[in-house]
Amino acid sequence: MAKVYASAVLPATLSSVWDRIRDFNALAIWHPAILECRIEDGLASDSVGCVRNFVLEPDVRIRERLLCLSDREHYCTYAIIESPVPVTNYVATLRLRSVTMGDQTFAEWEADFDCNSDDHDHLTGLVREVVFEAGLKALAG
Repeated sequence: MAKVYASAVLPATLSSVWDRIRDFNALAIWHPAILECRIEDGLASDSVGCVRNFVLEPDVRIRERLLCLSDREHYCTYAIIESPVPVTNYVATLRLRSVTMGDQTFAEWEADFDCNSDDHDHLTGLVREVVFEAGLKALAG
């Protein structure tokens, strides 16, 4: 099983960062790698079980299901249900915590997934850099 983790201190309040993240359909608004995103079947974007369908560059479509969303603990957990990227059992959590000194937010993003051992280093690097680190940098900006 592959594990990926990234974290950052964001120069924004927890509530302002959470407002961006909790909308499962807002990925294209704040993540630089996402070209478009939509929630399928007309469900609310904060409805557990909803599926987001999004396009990465260049024309790579991925579908993810929202598994958990906690306004109290400020995290969301989701799973990839369809992707051309050769991973299975992909589950990720993006969690926010307030930094007690100053109006900042500690964000941590982690995922576990299965992949072919030959692809392990490439895929963990891809998820860490292109998904997690790029997303956290965008949230910080």
